[in-house]
Formats: sequence, C-alpha cells, structure tokens
Amino acid sequence: MMDLSALEFDQKGLIPAVICDHQSNEVLMVGYMNEEAVQRTVASGQTCFWSRSRQQFWVKGEHSGHKQYVKWIRLDCDGDCLLIGVEQVIGACHLGYRSCFFRELREDRWEVVADKVFDPDGVYEN
Repeated sequence: MMDLSALEFDQKGLIPAVICDHQSNEVLMVGYMNEEAVQRTVASGQTCFWSRSRQQFWVKGEHSGHKQYVKWIRLDCDGDCLLIGVEQVIGACHLGYRSCFFRELREDRWEVVADKVFDPDGVYEN
C-alpha cells in the first residue's frame, strides 16, 4: 500500500483533486477522492473518484469512454489538494465540453467560451 500520510483529508475523509491536461495544464475538472480512490487511481493509472452524491466510487470514462490516463500526481504545500495531470480522451465535462470550466464571467454574465467536443445525448443515458 502506498504512503498516504502526507495527504490531509477533510472531516468526511475526502481530498479535492484538480484534474488538468498533463501538457498544457488546462484545468479539466475537479473531483473528490478518499484514500481508496487515491490508491485505485495510482494502481490503475486512471482517475477514480468518490461520488459525494451517490456515495460510491466512479472511474472517469467508465460509461462514456472519455477516460483520463494519469501521467503525474502532485500534492499542494498544505497537503490538502491534489493536482493530477492526465491524458484526456475526448472531453472531461458531462455537458459535452473538453473542460468543465467552459463559462467565463463577462460583464456580470456567464458566457460560454468553448465549443462542445461531443454530444452528451449520444453518450449518456437520460
């Protein structure tokens, strides 16, 4: 088992994981991991998260095929946030965008600043 002693999990046993493109550092998404999700991510080489709403593990791309292959994992100075560089297949956002951060505040309004890279209706069941 890997040494997780440097990681500072919150009171619910979770640590945020910022997922970015391993080459450009573009932020793709944010998820939460517990100790087992971190271990599963390291062991499999694919991102595994803990769903706070469903209370279960999920692997990015398990249903869509839009997988994330881990290239590196970094820990912030306080030990309470992970930064994970991945090779992203297609898009990270379930709404069809490469990144979940596709809206920008412009003149007090949120505007879409990216193009969709896939049709979510063709990927996810309603």
